[in-house]
Amino acid sequence: MKTPLFPKVLGLLLAWYLGCSIQLNAQYLFGQITDQSEIPLEGAILARSGTIVGAATNELGEFALPIPDTTPLPFRVVVTYAGIKDSFTVDALDVFWSFSLPLKVTLQEVEIRDAATGAYISVLQPIKTEIINRAELRKAACCDLAGCFETQSTVQPTTTNILTNAKELRILGLSGVYNQVLVDGMPTLQGLTYTYGLSTIPGNQVENIWVVKGANSVVQGYEGMVGQITVFPRDGQSEERGTADVLINSFGEKHLNASFSIKKQKWNQYLALHSLQPGSKWDRDQDNFLDLPLITRYAVFNKWKYRSETEKGLSGSVGLRFVQEERIGGQRTFEEEVGKDYGQVVRFKQPEWYGKANYRLDSNQLLTFFASTVLHRQSSQFGWVRYTADQTQLYSNLQYARFWGKNRIHELKTGISYRHLNLSEHIEFDVKDTLQRSYGGHYVRADHIPGLFAENTFNWDKGRWTWIVGLRTDRHHLFGPFTTPRTLLRFNPAPEWDFRFSSGYGWRIVQVFPENIGLLTGNRDIRWEEPLRPEEAWNSGINLTHRTSVGKNQVTLTADFYHTRFLNQFFPDYDRQPTMAYLYNFSGKSISNGLQLEVAARRQDRVELRLAYNYVDVYRIQENQKIVLPFNAKHRFLWAATYRTEDKDWQLDLNLHWYGQQRLPNTDQNPIDLRRPAQSDPYTMINLQVRKAFNRLDCFFGVENILDFRQKQPILGWERPFSTGFDPSFAWGPTRGRELYLGINFRWP
Repeated sequence: MKTPLFPKVLGLLLAWYLGCSIQLNAQYLFGQITDQSEIPLEGAILARSGTIVGAATNELGEFALPIPDTTPLPFRVVVTYAGIKDSFTVDALDVFWSFSLPLKVTLQEVEIRDAATGAYISVLQPIKTEIINRAELRKAACCDLAGCFETQSTVQPTTTNILTNAKELRILGLSGVYNQVLVDGMPTLQGLTYTYGLSTIPGNQVENIWVVKGANSVVQGYEGMVGQITVFPRDGQSEERGTADVLINSFGEKHLNASFSIKKQKWNQYLALHSLQPGSKWDRDQDNFLDLPLITRYAVFNKWKYRSETEKGLSGSVGLRFVQEERIGGQRTFEEEVGKDYGQVVRFKQPEWYGKANYRLDSNQLLTFFASTVLHRQSSQFGWVRYTADQTQLYSNLQYARFWGKNRIHELKTGISYRHLNLSEHIEFDVKDTLQRSYGGHYVRADHIPGLFAENTFNWDKGRWTWIVGLRTDRHHLFGPFTTPRTLLRFNPAPEWDFRFSSGYGWRIVQVFPENIGLLTGNRDIRWEEPLRPEEAWNSGINLTHRTSVGKNQVTLTADFYHTRFLNQFFPDYDRQPTMAYLYNFSGKSISNGLQLEVAARRQDRVELRLAYNYVDVYRIQENQKIVLPFNAKHRFLWAATYRTEDKDWQLDLNLHWYGQQRLPNTDQNPIDLRRPAQSDPYTMINLQVRKAFNRLDCFFGVENILDFRQKQPILGWERPFSTGFDPSFAWGPTRGRELYLGINFRWP
């Protein structure tokens, strides 16, 4: 945070001048270092990178670091405190700098308060952690969680059902079920809540998103085979007392949001209301199917936070949420009441609560208890298929954390957890159905999974080496015990360089229908060839990050490669026969290789550029043949740019996504009119947004998919939706075309 220099620094400069014997031709960098609770840190050491001239903070956390007047801007400064080490770039000496440095070794991000950049890579995390904050979320519409990644390359939002607009978040080219999505550290998106849960979290309620590739901590669970996405909702600690957001797009959809924050002594309270109202009926393809569903949603979210976990004694938070939603897609002439024509209808109600209680025994020891409960009741119709389901999921985690060793630089976490999921599904077919499908009936399952875990974080050589090693054991009541080992290593040979390595095992229970909605939306019959076992995989990855300066530009270069090998995997087999989907365990060779190269540059706080390339090769070996999994672009490019005027009143954001060819499911056995090419076409998506800031108001206008690229008539067999061959899950690209939107953000300070 930058503040006027002279009043703050005069006394500090005099004190340092009397006590120092620095050359008279030196100038100074002035500032203050605090912890997460804004408590000043005394004794933190600072030095300009590559030099031995340093300074220490006083009892107020303030410092005056001598800088020779010949030093060019920008330059880097290294700060060290209690084993925590980081570097930051300084681009001005005429301001008072303020930095917040967390004390916990496992949360070693440094928050540079004056930085306008919205997305950055955590400097000291052993595993590569990309942090997306509210500054980044303002660069796009971000109507829901899936829309929060339009300017990023690691996470790929993918539509799994175009008729109801169900989405998932993919990492390393693999289905979203293989990366764990946490809300405030708890796994609330599972089973039925996974299918539509991403859309129920509005972007305006999100404070931060942490994205991790590859194996991660065992504290949160045994899932997250290829990554972890952690969403931190807002909690009322910001300076905004209230907000109101309105967004209307060219399809007629209306997004309405309002939030209120209250701070009272040791409590923070955040209340948010959300509503989505449906748009008009659009059918640009003239295939009589809606280009986008009619969605009506009402949601309320309330979060209470008591004190900070850095304070001694009791602290914690409680979150409450309720969502009610209706989605209607299908033919324009569909009438649900009289059973006319083809339609898809999804209705659900979802109440949930979660809580976190901390008790800090002293500065070295912390006891934490997590708990959450999510209920989901859903009634659905997919053509002549009627699907109703109820789900109850419970989660609890009790952990003990202790800092130990010299200067408390190592940390141990250990504890117990319990997971329970009860899922009851009923499938029946309308009397008009003539396809004689065989998978109707009642499906009931109840998972009980207690677990034990321990994880230790080691720090050596003044923070240059960090090693996390974790192990957990969980026992499923049907499949028995599973042991999950994971290890994460970071080496920081210089402030500008980070080398990271991670490796670990993960497993998960398959939820057939919620996670594979295409089984219900198409007209295939289903055949189980054997009972499905848990999916298991090993993931290993390496990452290199380099930070440098080119003139006045701050540049970050990253390169990473991750390899995933499945020991057992499930995916519906649609290739063997056009009228059937075969379900079985695949224990052969199933591989995912993912390479990402990225360059991010920032010129002060006015210009940001990001260029990224992703290569993913996802395949399995069957009968000595390499079979590439469908709907995966092997090559992807991202170019994103942000420009702000000097007074920050105007902001322009432009991003371009290029997707290469994708392998499509085999349709050679279909009738001629239902056959499709083996490969998709490459395509480009360009998005633009312009934002104007006023005193308490932001107005913004945007265009998504400027080139208006659309996959024409993506529904296979749309002429005969109740006949064999109909398949609405054949979409490989955008289907709704160009979208314009206009929005207003109001802030009540």
